[in-house]
Amino acid sequence: MVQAAARHILVESETVCNDLKDKIVAGEDFAVLAKAHSKCPSGQSGGDLGSFGPGQMVPEFDKVVFSAPVNEVQGPVKTQFGYHLLEVTQRSD
Repeated sequence: MVQAAARHILVESETVCNDLKDKIVAGEDFAVLAKAHSKCPSGQSGGDLGSFGPGQMVPEFDKVVFSAPVNEVQGPVKTQFGYHLLEVTQRSD
């Protein structure tokens, strides 16, 4: 079965999400920004969600995690929790 590992930053608005994405693209550290801004408890560990399989996360998340290029920040991705920046850190097919 396919497994993926990912990290994310969860915020309340698309604007904040885009601002953080710009900072990451400009070279700021994803994990540092996750600790400072993420509304998810995973923010304290740099946004790390660990490893999971299809169907273990909300559908919007799954779609990105199992299709996006590895080590490339995706988002904003809207879910019922808010807006996410997602980065797939590894995936086994």
